[in-house]
Amino acid sequence: MTLFDRLFYSGPMLAVFSDEHRIQRMLDFESALASAEASIGVVPFEASVTIAEACKVEKVNYARLRDDAAQSGNLAIPLVRQLTAAVNEISPDAARYVHLGATSQDVIDTALVLQVREALRLIDSQLLRLNEGLVELAGCHAQTAMPGRTWLQHAVPITFGWKAAGWLDATLRHQSRLLELSGRSLVLQFGGAAGTLASLGRDGPAVSRRLAEILGLDEADISWHSNRDRLAEIVAHLGILIASLGKIAHDISLLMQTEVAEVSEAANEGGGSSTMPHKRNPVACSSIIAAANRAPGLIATVILAMGQEHERGLGNWQAEWETIPEIFNLCSGALGKSIELIAGLNIDPERMSSKLFQWRSRRIWASRQRIFSSSVCVEWPLKASEPSLTFLPTIKTSAACCHENNLRINSIPTSILEAVTPQSIEYCHVPQPQVSRRRPASLNTSAREVISNALVQKIFRYWCSRTRLAPT
Repeated sequence: MTLFDRLFYSGPMLAVFSDEHRIQRMLDFESALASAEASIGVVPFEASVTIAEACKVEKVNYARLRDDAAQSGNLAIPLVRQLTAAVNEISPDAARYVHLGATSQDVIDTALVLQVREALRLIDSQLLRLNEGLVELAGCHAQTAMPGRTWLQHAVPITFGWKAAGWLDATLRHQSRLLELSGRSLVLQFGGAAGTLASLGRDGPAVSRRLAEILGLDEADISWHSNRDRLAEIVAHLGILIASLGKIAHDISLLMQTEVAEVSEAANEGGGSSTMPHKRNPVACSSIIAAANRAPGLIATVILAMGQEHERGLGNWQAEWETIPEIFNLCSGALGKSIELIAGLNIDPERMSSKLFQWRSRRIWASRQRIFSSSVCVEWPLKASEPSLTFLPTIKTSAACCHENNLRINSIPTSILEAVTPQSIEYCHVPQPQVSRRRPASLNTSAREVISNALVQKIFRYWCSRTRLAPT
């Protein structure tokens, strides 16, 4: 355990990729291999029982394993040596059958796949919890009006529920991808010295099938010692997932800025400053964004390692050993922080709505029958025969004129209004950054319906993913 574990990682995922768990999964392979070979008649049944009894992580000498791995180049060689010695103490005859037909990479890769299976299940459960939080957030704030922001500038009104529904839509896709990945990537690695299972002769395919059954993995069509696309696909997906979580954290951290202050993280003892006690820093957001910044480099390492030489790689395979667990740990840690962030997020609807009425230079907010600009508030019915986009140049010209002259305007030349039929026009200069006292109505009915329907669709898709059903 390190000082940063609780800041960037999750306890359950750290346990999955701990040294003890890695070694136990390697021993699980050896135990299953002996059982599979015994069921085919390659190994005496009594020998398989003896081997299985010795495959306990408590019997491993970690100090010796660490030192011998540095000399051997991997963990499997010294581990098999220790296992053989332990079995030999019980039955010298059974010791002859330890690791029969396998190679070091079979042990290490299959152990990794077993760990990845546990890790993907954990991430799936975390995604489910995050999606539940986003569903609640989107539903509760479906009508909480706020400014939409494009290029970091105010655009047109949206609702906070709409923003949360966008986050939810992305995380739902990630959950679907996880299901697809699990179905095609969790396969057995068993090929022997050069991947052909030659040492087992005709019994090789039968042993492979039985070994896959015992471990609960799919059998690969052919060994994949130097073809690493399955693992690369998994970590690439995790990287995209972490990036999506980083996007959510970025959005929330921007909304937490002092001058915006529309949301805040849950109040606790953290989030302060060593010298400025008045601050509430976005601590969870910072951990998530840090993970999003670290992940691409790690994923690049795995992708670069795909270029392995011939039937077994030199150095490229070894580059995966610490990199893949680190990606999983970052992903689970970011998910854990995201769950806490969404569950404890404080929303200030009044602050959000007040931002709708702060007009600044060259800003235009428009709905079908109401248009707001920096110095002009104009309300009129548009001609039914012409689309609303027709009037944007006209409005832009008016707003630019107001901004550039910074004047209280009592009239606008008729030429500017030729394209519209004004019913009521009111002009009022609003010095920046003063908040206008005149508050227009909230979103019109059509906008509310669009947002509401979109939320319903996203929530429906979420529940379908939770029950593993496809929407009809």
